[in-house]
Order: sequence, then structure tokens, then C-alpha cells
Amino acid sequence: MNLTRAALIGATALLTLAPLTAASSASAQPDRGESLRVATYNLSLNRNVAGQLVSDLSTPDNAQAKAVAEVIQRANPDVVLLNEFDYVEGGAAVDLFRDNYLEVPHNGAAAVEYPYVFVAPSNTGIPSGVDLNNDGAVGGGDDAYGFGLFPGQYGMVVLSKYPIQTDGVRTFQNFLWQDMPGNVLPTDWYSPAEQDVLRLSSKSHWDVPVTVGKRTVHVLAAHPTPPTFDGPEDRNGRRNHDEIRFWADYVTPGQGRYIYDDAGTRGGLNPSESFVILGDYNADPADGDSYDGAIHQLLGNKRIVDPLATSEGAVEAARLQGGANLTHEGDPKYDTADFADGAPGNLRVDYTLLSRSFTVNDAGVFWPVLADPLSRLTGVFPFPTSDHRLVWADVTLR
Repeated sequence: MNLTRAALIGATALLTLAPLTAASSASAQPDRGESLRVATYNLSLNRNVAGQLVSDLSTPDNAQAKAVAEVIQRANPDVVLLNEFDYVEGGAAVDLFRDNYLEVPHNGAAAVEYPYVFVAPSNTGIPSGVDLNNDGAVGGGDDAYGFGLFPGQYGMVVLSKYPIQTDGVRTFQNFLWQDMPGNVLPTDWYSPAEQDVLRLSSKSHWDVPVTVGKRTVHVLAAHPTPPTFDGPEDRNGRRNHDEIRFWADYVTPGQGRYIYDDAGTRGGLNPSESFVILGDYNADPADGDSYDGAIHQLLGNKRIVDPLATSEGAVEAARLQGGANLTHEGDPKYDTADFADGAPGNLRVDYTLLSRSFTVNDAGVFWPVLADPLSRLTGVFPFPTSDHRLVWADVTLR
């Protein structure tokens, strides 16, 4: 579903990109119609009860919603993927978030308008009808197509200042894991009947084409399952690996022929198309519990550019928090999530990756150092916003 409001539907002019914080590099000035800021943000606007998010966003007074809205306003991306935003049929929740939070200034941050939105169902919380966790009973979050206490929990939203080509959107919610050739599905854990219904996407995979000037940019959005909360069979780690592999195959010529979307159309992305891969991929290049170097399927792909977003706040946090951070192999300047100090420690799991049709002008993670007044928006546990940080990149279409 593409949601627009008549008063805003013509608001497609590129806005000037504002700097993030005093600790961040200033944004490159855009070439009108060819440059944009893309971002991903797991903002943790998920709730434990269906309908609670709509209730929380129905007034302008929810503290968390105000704080995450201010983060978005200060980053001011042109296109942003929101992870962990509960799906509500008809887009009621995201409309409330725009009306009551994003379009209201917060603490000196200017209001921001996103006239174009894409929302669609998530596999989370939808009953599979089979015993996926092998506990002898069918039902509950573990037996849903993707873990969730109700349908749509932990969903996704794409917000855009540029028109979304609604007729060109492809969703892959129903693609079966067993239909990926060479998959790492644990067949000793899932019965044949379970394999026949188990979907690959724990939420969904979306290809959302956006018109930027005279060009099309494909926003490839996903949120693979965390590679934890399982046992020695590593069913979640393996699923995370193949959810990530899906995009690697989708953008690589000749590798995506097996893919089919929810409308039955087969094949991957045309190699001439520009794309950005956005999302919380729950996989660090060097640390954490990923299966078989999962994220390297994207980072090592010859068609993909990694802007290598960094922050000073992540370096400071790793030093001050210690614990598992002291044993990590990865450079903490790339971390995007503030996880438990004992395990797994802070990790890089949120990504803005690009096709080679882009030039990277700048990139960063919204993670201010503690001395920065804006650190009130990230903080320490219990977080005022989320344990993830917004990740952005300023890019120019060549």
C-alpha cells in the first residue's frame, strides 16, 4: 500500500540536507535531483499488544516516539527504512507517527514531512499451523512464520520524500525457504511438512522503487531474524544467513532466477538498476553469533558498495562499557547497536549499502559522544529511543 496525502503529494523537491551533530561531518551539498540521503533506523516502536502502538501514537505525548522522531528530524534523510514499527492494516500507525511526531518540531529540530510511505504485512506473529520450535505444541510466537506475539509485531515502514512507484513494488513475504537452491535450512530440525510451509523472511523482503529526479532507485528493505534464541541446530542463525543471501542473489546477475515475488513474478533485479540495501540485518562482520560470515555475502559482493559509516559515540561506548567489547575483533567505530555488555557487546548490524551507480559523499551513525547534548537521544540502558542507532549515507547518482 502506498499512502499519500493530497496536500503533500506534490512535495517532491529535494530538501537541503542538514548536518547531524557537531561531532558528525557536515553533509555534502546535493546536486538537485541526483543526490539524496538514505538511512535505516531500528527505532524499537514495537509493542507487546496489538493496537498499543496506535494508542501510543494517537496523542503527541509519548516520550519514546518524540525522541525517535527527533533523531529522524536531526538526521533528515530523504528515504529511510524504519525497523520494528508494528504493522497496522491501512497504515494508521504510520499516519499518526507523521502527524503527531515527525511533523511537529522537537527541541529545536525542524519538522520533517514524508508524503510517501510504503507499509505491508509482516510474517511476524502469523500462525504457521505447525510446531516450528519442536516443543510438542502448536501455537505462540515461536510457531509463527516469524517470531511475534501478534501479526505485524516488529514490522517495517519505508518513508520517502520522493514518489514511490507503487505499481513497481515487489514483496517476497511468502517465498519459501526450501525454494532457495543450496539453502542452509536445518532439515534435521524441521519436518518435511514444516519445510513445505516455512517462509524464508522472518518479516518480509521488499523492493520499493523510488523516483529520484529522472532515475529510479530500488530500496531493498529487510530485517532478518537475530541469529540467536535457538539451540545447537542454529535454526535462527541459518535463517539469518539465507535472509541476507536473498538480497545478494537478487542483485547479482544470473543468481536470482529462482526468486519469485508474492505476485508470482520470477527473477532478480535488472543489473542496470540502481539500489540501496537498508535494514537491521542482525549480523556483524567480525563478532556476534552469525552463521558462516552471513553479512559478508553482501559486503563482499562486487555489485555492492559499503559506505563504512562510523561514529565517535560508538568508540566511546565500547571503551566505557567494556565487557565483551574488549574481546571484539571489529573496530568499534563501525558499531550501530548498544547491546548487553556481557554478551554479545556492541555490534555493527544496521546497514546502508549501495549499488556501484552511486558516489558516496559522506556517511555516519547517529551516536553522539556523552559530552554532546544530543546524547540524551541515545543514552544508556534503559534507552530513551532504541538500542540501535540511525545509520545514514549521503550519495549521488552517477
